Amino acid sequence: MPKLYSGAKIIKALQRAGFYQVSQKGSHVKLRGIRFGKLQTVIVPMHKEVAWGTIQSILDQAEMTLEELKTYIR
Repeated sequence: MPKLYSGAKIIKALQRAGFYQVSQKGSHVKLRGIRFGKLQTVIVPMHKEVAWGTIQSILDQAEMTLEELKTYIR
């Protein structure tokens, strides 16, 4: 199982990938970005550790692979 990341770290990585923050409701942040010519909306929880299933859902929403996300995480 891969290392779990915090919500803040995932958001920063998505911002490096071209997404931008649209809004926040409670502990969930909404980001938008254009990937492959389509507008993608991604919801990321601001948790200390995001569960693996939630990370997979974020990747599906962003149309991104885990390897691609890792390239943006610092």
